Amino acid sequence: MKFYSGFSLRDEAHFFAPWRYTSDYSVAGFSYGAIEAALHVSQSDRRIDTLQLFSPAFFQTQSEAFKRAQILGFRRNQEGYLEAFMTRCFEPYARRETLHVRPQEEDLRRLLYYVWTNVLLERIVARGVQIEVYLGGQDAIIDAEAAREFFTPFATVYFIKNGNHFLVQE
Repeated sequence: MKFYSGFSLRDEAHFFAPWRYTSDYSVAGFSYGAIEAALHVSQSDRRIDTLQLFSPAFFQTQSEAFKRAQILGFRRNQEGYLEAFMTRCFEPYARRETLHVRPQEEDLRRLLYYVWTNVLLERIVARGVQIEVYLGGQDAIIDAEAAREFFTPFATVYFIKNGNHFLVQE
């Protein structure tokens, strides 16, 4: 099982243990890592049965002003930006301990400006890969309703009503 981490994160796969497959033929990604996981599956020649996308980064419904403000905030105070970002990831619940890597501005730019396309998902489905998408109804990072609408034609979508960006429900 290959797992791709979210923006500025590492070793967070344990948050998704209740849903995650451990098969050698599954690929998963969380948030920004969901983008990487989907691209990996679409380009791989290896056998992959399932692609699991946990709270996939979905900012294509956000305004240009929102995206520019995020990048500006990151540029002005990277540490403060990341602190606030992680707090929002766990809202409306208490923040939990996570491990981090130091992201670059280009990573944030790629996250914010990535556009999921029907072509990519159709290519993955045509390979015989089953796509599963997990979304939290209390997600303060992405528009979970818009993501659900977009992914539903291509995937089995699990909507965790009280889940946040990490799908935590407490």
